[in-house]
Amino acid sequence: MLRPPDVVRDLGLLVTRLALAAIFIAHGLQKLLTWTLPGTAHVLHEQGVPLTSVAAPVSTVVELVAGVALLLGLFTTVAGALLVADMLALLVLVHLPYGLFASNGGYETVLGLAAGALAVAVGAGRWSLDALILRRLRRRPS
Repeated sequence: MLRPPDVVRDLGLLVTRLALAAIFIAHGLQKLLTWTLPGTAHVLHEQGVPLTSVAAPVSTVVELVAGVALLLGLFTTVAGALLVADMLALLVLVHLPYGLFASNGGYETVLGLAAGALAVAVGAGRWSLDALILRRLRRRPS
């Protein structure tokens, strides 16, 4: 089976992590600072999301904290999994009835973000704090 050289794979993971981090941090900050949590809850309520008093702060915190984790490459498996869950919830609860295209309110953006988050959830690559911590743990004498 053909495999890209490790450096190419790790560069791809780094670029993907940083791009996703920028998007998720921006969306989390937008929910927190621009829309505010009550405003975010109102928007989610208008979109038919249940339990918006819980969904708004949870979604905001997940996007912010997991976004920062991706930026650092720290706990990327957990961060990626949480972001996948966040995006899949939006896909099912909000965007699915509108079809694929985002211009119609569809799910193409959340599906792409979920796929990207899944890609980095399986490994952050060598240029991450996860990899640095793992290297140091492996060097420790038993």
